[in-house]
Amino acid sequence: MRVAVLGTGIMGAPMARNLAGAGLEVRAHNRTRERAVPLAEHGVTVADSPAEAVEGAGVVVTMLSDGAAVEAVTDGLAFPEGAVWAQMSTVGLEATERLAARAAEAGAGFVDAPVLGTKAPAEQGKLIVLAAGPAEGRERCAPVFEAVGARTVALGDEPGAGTAMKLVLNTWLLALIEGLA
Repeated sequence: MRVAVLGTGIMGAPMARNLAGAGLEVRAHNRTRERAVPLAEHGVTVADSPAEAVEGAGVVVTMLSDGAAVEAVTDGLAFPEGAVWAQMSTVGLEATERLAARAAEAGAGFVDAPVLGTKAPAEQGKLIVLAAGPAEGRERCAPVFEAVGARTVALGDEPGAGTAMKLVLNTWLLALIEGLA
């Protein structure tokens, strides 16, 4: 399976390495190309544009800083026929709704799959994936989720449930930390 990774920052770069290490064909693009170049040492093909990265991909992963960044990188992007977009960035509910609509307009499947974890779990392939979207899309993304995560939590067929759960858990963690302080 070919996987496109759009965004190779703190989280996206180790995810791309883990995907390549799992034997998947990976093409990656980053808005700052220099950040993606070291991935070539791990068998990742560095693409010059999002369009080049997604060409022929079965799964397109976005891992960017926020909703605006994901929207900018995917603006006008033509997804390959049958591709599933695994939106793994933390972008909020409104952006998730806009991105799901964009995927539908482009004829791509959409799985809302933000992750729990930081740089170290990303490097170790130990993230928790909060996946919501049609079952066939989640199944198509399973090899991706297995390569980057220790566990995938299936949250139903409706995109947005993954993002909602991520926001609930982030709020709980912040309250816990503040309470301990």
